[in-house]
Amino acid sequence: MEYYEAADFLFDLRRFRPKPGTESTARLLAHLGDPHDGVAFVQIAGSNGKGSTARMVERSLREAGLSVGLYTSPHLEDLRERIRVDGRKIPRSAVGEFVEATREYITDRGADGESPTFFETMTAMAVWQFGREDVDVAVLEVGIGGKYDATSVVDPVASAVTSVTLEHTGILGDTVGEIARDKAHVAPADAPLVTGTTGDALEGVREVAGDVITVGAADADRDDEPDVRVEYGGRVNHTEAAVTVERGDWTLETRLSLLGAHQAENAGIAAVLARQVADVSDDDLARGLRSAHWPGRFEVMETEPLVVLDGAHNPGACATLAATLGTYDYDDLHLVFGAMHDKDHREMAATLPTPDAVVATEPPLDRAEDRDVLASVFEDAGVTDVRTSTAVQDALETALREADADDCVLVTGSLFAVAEARSRWTNAGVPKRIRDREDARETLATANVPAAGDTTLQGDAVHRVVSLSLGYRRATAVERELLRLGGECALSGLQRDEESVEAVLMGTVSQFERLVERLESDSGPAGSDADATAHGLLEVARELRESLGIDPDEESSSVGPSGTEAEGSTTGADGADAADSGYPWADRTAVMGILNVTPDSFHDGGEYDALEAAVARAEAMIEAGADVIDVGGESTRPGADPVPIEEEIDRVVPVVEEIADLDALVSIDTRKAAVAEAALEAGADIINDVSGLEDPEMRFVVADHDAMLVLMHSIDAPVVPGREIEYDDVVEDVIDRLSERILLAEKAGIDREDIIVDPGIGFGKSAGEEFELLGRTDEFRALGCPVLIGHSHKSMYGRVGREAGERGAATVAATAIAADRGADIVRVHDVPENVAAVRTALAARDPNRFDWSG
Repeated sequence: MEYYEAADFLFDLRRFRPKPGTESTARLLAHLGDPHDGVAFVQIAGSNGKGSTARMVERSLREAGLSVGLYTSPHLEDLRERIRVDGRKIPRSAVGEFVEATREYITDRGADGESPTFFETMTAMAVWQFGREDVDVAVLEVGIGGKYDATSVVDPVASAVTSVTLEHTGILGDTVGEIARDKAHVAPADAPLVTGTTGDALEGVREVAGDVITVGAADADRDDEPDVRVEYGGRVNHTEAAVTVERGDWTLETRLSLLGAHQAENAGIAAVLARQVADVSDDDLARGLRSAHWPGRFEVMETEPLVVLDGAHNPGACATLAATLGTYDYDDLHLVFGAMHDKDHREMAATLPTPDAVVATEPPLDRAEDRDVLASVFEDAGVTDVRTSTAVQDALETALREADADDCVLVTGSLFAVAEARSRWTNAGVPKRIRDREDARETLATANVPAAGDTTLQGDAVHRVVSLSLGYRRATAVERELLRLGGECALSGLQRDEESVEAVLMGTVSQFERLVERLESDSGPAGSDADATAHGLLEVARELRESLGIDPDEESSSVGPSGTEAEGSTTGADGADAADSGYPWADRTAVMGILNVTPDSFHDGGEYDALEAAVARAEAMIEAGADVIDVGGESTRPGADPVPIEEEIDRVVPVVEEIADLDALVSIDTRKAAVAEAALEAGADIINDVSGLEDPEMRFVVADHDAMLVLMHSIDAPVVPGREIEYDDVVEDVIDRLSERILLAEKAGIDREDIIVDPGIGFGKSAGEEFELLGRTDEFRALGCPVLIGHSHKSMYGRVGREAGERGAATVAATAIAADRGADIVRVHDVPENVAAVRTALAARDPNRFDWSG
């Protein structure tokens, strides 16, 4: 079954059932053989804060070394976001497998009027996935209430009710006490329920749960002292806040990436739950709470101007948003507002800070309120500068264009509006290397195009191909215009307003250039009933320019033979060419020489752990043509023992101090922020983080030193032998993960031009997948960052008959391939041989440009 067919089946299920209860979910799981038996579940209910709390619990347990499942709702862009194992979305193939296993059963139940709802089926799929992945713990965010919610089919080992307000009164009850009693049915049998409720809500919780642990601020207006006291210390930077959690003589101090005083209470609840479930150290707990991120919930995207995305969709959430925003200093407030029609718009507007300018807009859903209606709400509230825009993306662009550096741009009103706005920072057109019809078929199939086997469509793809993730309305507008220009466009079978659509665009360079011109023109696409802003098409034009390297100032582009910008130059997300940066990879592939000052690295451990030997090795590599020296003080080979921070510092800092003045950049291969700080102070230029920012302090250390950062995709560092990861498409899955880590780095203050991406060959992929990463190097240009390939002497070469100790020639061959496919940096042990490979590949591409004979 294709993914789009499975997703369509799920979305077509009914949303509500006339009679509440968990029987339907239980019967569906029984049909599957009760796959959840043996899994420990944590259940989190509440009117507000349950999603944030679930994230914090999940991240804290993962820090303690557990494999953890997470089930949350709703999703922002992709159905699969709801179900994660160790941070990874459920694969498309697993969604298809689940629907294959349940479709007949669900259809038969539907014929009897007893079909499971969408949420019940999604809950069953989450539980099924957690069972088949054999997770240690699964954290479930309750949907509505508690007693009859689908998640209550499990018997939790720990549970919480975060807060209780009047909500869903037709289902849960007419008073706070009644609603609290319903939610309290998530209480575990053998542990106290954890709660942040007070007053009547707390009384209701106690009636049902009995033994409870209360969490709250010590200075809160409450009748009793909470068992666990929390203190919100305020922001320590633009994207983190300090928090303290205390219980008896136990105290935990950390930072939170989830901002707002209410998040301190959520952190306290999460801390108690994590400690109920497992033996979590204070260090793991502090790091887990700090590492929890919840996209679209007071998410600070930029600082000049301050750009905030928050999915507040009711007056209470808007009040919380207003309080948190009040901790920032800014001049004018530019509000982008899009909400659903069943919300209290006037009360939301009254609760938000008074904006200086408003752009009312509509997310692409039938439930979205008309933008003119929203505009009138703010006009009635006294805002003088109120405009409308059909597309959220263009409303955002309008606000950003008119905001000064000291202003604030706020996008709110619904998570749907936030999802549309967030795509500005996360979506990237992926250029595809199409050599033959089979390449075309695979590209179409990956995007879930129903006609992927159509040989005519495959033939149309053998030129320039770009895969974009767009809202359905934008996708159809782009499809219409590209067809008029003689190109081709294939859309995924999953075509719904609330989901992103995969669009595979196929055409010649000139057709793409004319398409971009049409999308940017004032008149808009031919035959449209509005200008180019009607469907957010200006943003599409920008993505196409970046992914294909189309220069707005030239009639012809520098699009290379694979459909990317001509390899050997790097264009960042803001369009600035890397040639202006002065980095060695600005106009060619640079070589990074590996210098392991460790006794146990897999290839050269023990050879250069003496200072004199390390310095001599660095000098020799630079003499041979190395542009960067990458110093590593801890091995990440399979089974390697962790190295204490002070020992790693003692290994690398003396080497950095000795080689910092040599004619090459100095990089430090580390996953520890403290080691990075010491190395940068000693003169290093680059931090090569093999964990991809797993240390929450790392991004701030790099930003504070204006250093460069290598972000690698990895599953485990050190590598865990035998770990098998399921990818739908290894390249696109890695791009998806890296895009979020890049955004995390940018939010800390690291410029995108200073971020280098590494697909992570040798870290959590099979040999076949590693060769695929190498062969599709050019697709990583979609991220708008320089691309590093680290392939030296890796075990992947066993696939071509080269075992340990005889992989030098295979490494050199792979270096030539990487350089030809547009890698900006190759990371290698054997510098002279690989410098020769790079130069040969570049000279073969352009002999007039690349000449080292002098």
